[in-house]
Amino acid sequence: MSPPAAVDQGTLTRRIAALALPALVVLAAEPLYVLVDTAVVGHLGRIPLAAVAVGGTVMSVAVWFGTLMAYGTTGRAARRFGAGDRTAAVAEGVQATWLALATGALLVLLAQLFATPVTRALAADPAAAEAAAQWLRVAALGIPGLLLAAAGNGWMRGVQDTRRPLYYVLGANVLSAVLCPLLVYPAGWGLIGSAVANVVAQSLTGGLFLWALIRERAPLRPSPAVIVRQLVLGRDLLIRGAAFQACWLSATAVAARFGVAAVGAHQIGLQLWFFCALALDAVAIAAQSLVGAALGAGDETAAREVARRVTAVGAVAGVGFALLAAAGAGVVPGWFTSDRAVHEQAAIVWPWFVGMLPFAGVVYALDGVLIGAGDVGYLRTMTLAAALLGFLPAIWLAYALDRGLAGVWFGLALFTLIRLVFLLVRWRGARWAVLGATR
Repeated sequence: MSPPAAVDQGTLTRRIAALALPALVVLAAEPLYVLVDTAVVGHLGRIPLAAVAVGGTVMSVAVWFGTLMAYGTTGRAARRFGAGDRTAAVAEGVQATWLALATGALLVLLAQLFATPVTRALAADPAAAEAAAQWLRVAALGIPGLLLAAAGNGWMRGVQDTRRPLYYVLGANVLSAVLCPLLVYPAGWGLIGSAVANVVAQSLTGGLFLWALIRERAPLRPSPAVIVRQLVLGRDLLIRGAAFQACWLSATAVAARFGVAAVGAHQIGLQLWFFCALALDAVAIAAQSLVGAALGAGDETAAREVARRVTAVGAVAGVGFALLAAAGAGVVPGWFTSDRAVHEQAAIVWPWFVGMLPFAGVVYALDGVLIGAGDVGYLRTMTLAAALLGFLPAIWLAYALDRGLAGVWFGLALFTLIRLVFLLVRWRGARWAVLGATR
């Protein structure tokens, strides 16, 4: 596929859809599996549900590293692809894969050593903390596969191939979604069965992406110089991601201090939010690839046209998800647990969840534009500002004033709105559209 040029609106929309729709399935597959896992475990009782909430929040650190790898690799590969050098684009994937293997091994080791103290810090209930630690030690074994898949997604998106990732990720997660209830109930493994199913999906997916990279017949030797450049470029994404992780970990910690029912409802709401956010991020994936390729080809006009179009598509998609969420307010919590106390807490979360989605559609689309442009320094600064000046003060004040989940989710809404303002200001300016194969 050639880099984008000045095209009519219909052609551009079809190009965005051709990249976004397969990416949507890839992005939604992992959180959809987590939702299935949450529903399966939720019927074991409050303690297992709270354990998955805490353990899953810790595992989101690995997902965060994976997102950094995928996004950083997409931007670099897309610019090189746009400049007409596909070989160099694939080479970015090779070095990202070495980085994924090293990071994955380190995170597995840390999970085995520190699962108990970390889960005890996050969960007020001792039984939930112990169950979370057991789940985490097993689930962490899937981290190398998760990161290999992220690196693979990154370079494939950069060369505008979103179909193979669709087959790899969807197949592995469907297998795991079938395996999870079988291991939890008929096999009698309970909570640990869900962790094993998680490891199977992530390891299989990572293996498929590694196989695809080997088939490219690119040199597979590690290049420390390229890896260092990727790390330097990813520094701002790392800091930005750290701000997100501080927010999610703090939100779970505060919710846990309002009781087991509250943290269970928060887990349901947060996983649904992650699912919707990652689904909306499909438009951002298209933006990363198309904006990066356009700027790599020296076409600022096409890059700006992509930015305008994906912003509009993101807004429409956000409204659509909000309408679906509002319609499911009285039904969806029951999919995850029959506990009435959790349902009552979920009713507090739901209006915030629905109200945030239209704004989130625009936020995630513009995130993709700036990541594709390599303008991650600005993303770092504005995310830190939104976290430190909005989200974190709001939720810890909610804890101090005993405002419950309403206070926690007010903080999430404030975080989203502050980011929206910063992104709109940048989008209307000229400093993000830097031309060339590298930035």
